[in-house]
Amino acid sequence: MDEDDVRIRPGRRGSRPRTRIRPAHEDAVPGLVVAVDRGRMTVRVDGPDGAVDVTAMRARELGKHGVVVGDRVRLVGDTSGRTDSLARIVTIQERTTSLRRTADDTDPTERVVVANADLLVIVTSITDPEPALGFLDRCLVAAYAGGLEPLLCLTKNDLASAQPLLDRYAGLRLDAVPMSREMPLDDLLDRLRDRMSVFVGQSGVGKSTLVNRLVPDALRATGDVSKIGKGRHTSSSAVLFDLPGGGTVIDTPGIRSFGLAHVTSGDVLSSFDEMADVAADCPPGCGHTAEDPDCALDAWAAAGPPERQEQLAALRVLLGAVGQVGPGY
Repeated sequence: MDEDDVRIRPGRRGSRPRTRIRPAHEDAVPGLVVAVDRGRMTVRVDGPDGAVDVTAMRARELGKHGVVVGDRVRLVGDTSGRTDSLARIVTIQERTTSLRRTADDTDPTERVVVANADLLVIVTSITDPEPALGFLDRCLVAAYAGGLEPLLCLTKNDLASAQPLLDRYAGLRLDAVPMSREMPLDDLLDRLRDRMSVFVGQSGVGKSTLVNRLVPDALRATGDVSKIGKGRHTSSSAVLFDLPGGGTVIDTPGIRSFGLAHVTSGDVLSSFDEMADVAADCPPGCGHTAEDPDCALDAWAAAGPPERQEQLAALRVLLGAVGQVGPGY
């Protein structure tokens, strides 16, 4: 080190020199964050006798970088998993995907809900309560913008038809799986096997009940739907669980709103390769909506098979969710 590598804090007697050179942490142990609770993280690491859960805190050198469930990290300190032991998270590995939201559409603060998930399972009831279409639109936008594959999980399938909801998103070629209390879980498990999946849904749609069926040891709290068709929040934190047949699921708290202040129409459009290529010919400032008279997507849809009209209609549903504020959003 030379004098440029050391800072002396002025005005303090006995102040120790602080170096800008950070430790390499070559002995750091890799792990997966499975729970976060008030600044303490539970991290799963491989031990000599199998995986163990280690309690850890974020090292100061990480600065303002937050740690969320699904993060792949590296730890130093006591990684034995013994009671009252504590390790430090010194590295957060680059995220492959991220489910993000803001508190509302005017809040510039972006919050990462879950990292590195493969599949976003959007749980919605077909009735009782009725589907919150604006919320569903926004979940789909967040999935496409964050690099996750969306899956609709339609609960209470025995009480009403799902077809009107499926028609709304027909052009997106969305995968959907019907579900009720009596139906077996095989179709859903086939889609979750060997993948990291995150479950989102508003309160009262049966999300926690479904997680309890998938992972009997989860014991997530469940609540009834009120007389006005609204549920009570029953999960208070995101937690990762292992599926008995392979794969993991992350259950998130019931979410009342899904702000998209961090998402642009370009983020959504980029997830649809063919339409994104066509939209490159649109005039500057085109919002790709039906109100944009010179949108190149209109001519593209008109010149092709009927499926293109469905695709464009579904895309515009999602674009309408970006920047919208109001009931259902």
